[in-house]
Amino acid sequence: MDLELTAADLAFRDEVRAFIEANLTPELRRAGERLTSVFCEPRYSLPWQKILHARGWAAPAWPREYGGPGWSEVQRAIFAAECARAGAPTLSPMGLKMVGPVIMGYGTPEQKAYYLPRILSGEDYWCQGYSEPGSGSDLASLQLRAVSDGDHYVLDGSKIWTTHAQFANRMFCLVRTSTEGKPQQGITFLLLEMDTPGISVKPIITLAGEHEVNQVFFDGVRVPKANRIGAENQGWTVAKYLLEFERGGGSAPGLMVGLERAQRIAEAASGDDAAHRRRLAEAQIAVTAIDMSERMVLAALAGGKNPGPASSMLKINGTEAMQRIDEISVAGLGAYAGVDEPAAREAGSNIEAVGPEEGLVAMPRYLNNRAASIYGGSNEIQRDIIARLVLGL
Repeated sequence: MDLELTAADLAFRDEVRAFIEANLTPELRRAGERLTSVFCEPRYSLPWQKILHARGWAAPAWPREYGGPGWSEVQRAIFAAECARAGAPTLSPMGLKMVGPVIMGYGTPEQKAYYLPRILSGEDYWCQGYSEPGSGSDLASLQLRAVSDGDHYVLDGSKIWTTHAQFANRMFCLVRTSTEGKPQQGITFLLLEMDTPGISVKPIITLAGEHEVNQVFFDGVRVPKANRIGAENQGWTVAKYLLEFERGGGSAPGLMVGLERAQRIAEAASGDDAAHRRRLAEAQIAVTAIDMSERMVLAALAGGKNPGPASSMLKINGTEAMQRIDEISVAGLGAYAGVDEPAAREAGSNIEAVGPEEGLVAMPRYLNNRAASIYGGSNEIQRDIIARLVLGL
């Protein structure tokens, strides 16, 4: 198994670096470096997406036939790593990485022709309607009803933890179209417009004091059946397909950036704390192990193999390492960690930070990333998968 980059890969890496250096504006770089979540606000992510789209690089995993670059697994990993190291704003995964591949796999020719170009250009900004109050990780227990009425479904119920619903003009949504048989058998996958009458969005403010997630209410919302992806009552199959993209790996570059930030915070702090230096060293070892594991999975994918339960392992290790690095950063700041400075974090702000500038995002990231071991399939669920598929329990 060859885990090193070839000469062609190194040349591609240099091409990507040169492009980012020439096109990533100082404002966009600053916005990316000061992200406090895995999601970047569209006022920064969409301009960067437009720049990438002009080069044909907005959707690294898309095949050429749908407007993607047709890159190999290795090229995609190189591109993601270079974007992370440069501090580029993250693009919303809802359209490009999640519903886009679903439309390619299950959509009609008409749906592909309409939606895919709009996803690439950023004209459509998507949110995900999966979780509901009371259902948690048990997605099959969802209760948002969709009653058939001629050429439409009529929706009543709600979704929760809906990231960026306040910005989105479209949602991909799981609804219950039948209560017969197993819960999984009565679910349907729909696409809908957020300005449809009967939809209302209620903000949920996070521990970090930020408006990232929402609860979305549906009161007699009419959605055309032409917006259904796949067959009625077969949405569970579509949903599982989408989750394969949501739970992808590739966390090592971002973890390295976070670790470097934690190290700079430690250097800026006064004193020499041996215990803190030890925690940094242990985190470095963990990130290095994740990096090597991701390289092994990448090599397997490049060889046409399925990573299998390795994706669950990387999800666990990646999110827990992220949380460990956040804790180290907060501890390194001491009393400065508790200072709330949202205005100073803005990309165009001229407000000076209280304490080390590197610490501006430490506490918000710590608070926001507590959810990382829950979303995308909780780490407890991932351990169950490993227990079944690897240990045979």
